Amino acid sequence: MARLTGAVVPQGPRAGFATAGGPASGRAGARSGRRRVRARTVVLTLLALAGGLLMITPFLWAIGTSLKPSGALLSLPPQLLPAEPTTSAYTAVLTRFPFLRVFGNSLLVAAATTLGQLVVCSMSGYAFARFRFPGRDALFTVYLATLMVPFAVVITPLFIFVTRLGWANSYAGLIIPGMFSAFGTFFMRQFFLSIPRELEEAATIDGASTLATFFRVVLPMTGPALATLTVLSFMGSWNSFLWPLLIINDRTLMTLPIALSTLQGLYPGQTQWNVVMAGTVLATIPTIAVFLFAQRWVIEGVAGSGVKG
Repeated sequence: MARLTGAVVPQGPRAGFATAGGPASGRAGARSGRRRVRARTVVLTLLALAGGLLMITPFLWAIGTSLKPSGALLSLPPQLLPAEPTTSAYTAVLTRFPFLRVFGNSLLVAAATTLGQLVVCSMSGYAFARFRFPGRDALFTVYLATLMVPFAVVITPLFIFVTRLGWANSYAGLIIPGMFSAFGTFFMRQFFLSIPRELEEAATIDGASTLATFFRVVLPMTGPALATLTVLSFMGSWNSFLWPLLIINDRTLMTLPIALSTLQGLYPGQTQWNVVMAGTVLATIPTIAVFLFAQRWVIEGVAGSGVKG
């Protein structure tokens, strides 16, 4: 150490280190860190906006096409929104096409399938999460492995099975096969595993049966998971095309995806794409409404059903 005007000045290689580590350097580092965080936030926000715009563009294009008159469909350069919008395509869908009938069929099938899947998957998921029986884990593994089997592989035996039961050309053939879901069972099981066992044990001590504990204690706590499964099941059933196409020949039982494919032949000689897009927009509204209504619970359900156990 050397003394200079009464102050002790550090000497040697640590002198620069002591000076650089002062409060001013710390504030500069904090400002630099905040700038990096802000820059990263801006980049992620811009990427999210670009992705959202990319995903919503086809729907906006469908709306714009549905509002175009027939003569403006192939105009160049293409326009997102027509200069003179018209609702004639929607009128054609509602008057020249049994839209309300097929819309009601789809609504009935989707609602019944969703309700059945909620009952089956919640009870089976609870059984796999809480009950102990021989072969439980092996059975669950085999059941979960069916998710890796493409639907095209099982569609032929499923069709033969449903036909032999006499469910072809009936609502039962459309609804009952969709009530069983390996993913739904897995999803509900994961959520049940996150619920403390102490709540069920307290209900058992109070004299509640297994069913009473399930319906009165456990099930009311699974609202987010049930909402998520409702949205996924409803959208899957609503958009199903291949299975209804195989199992239904009666035109009075047609669902919307099949009926929309027939809109291309509504006008002989030429496909009126404004009419096709009008039907598509009308068919999309229920799924958007269901998702927007249950959006908050869907986020909670996905966050609360992480992989566990």
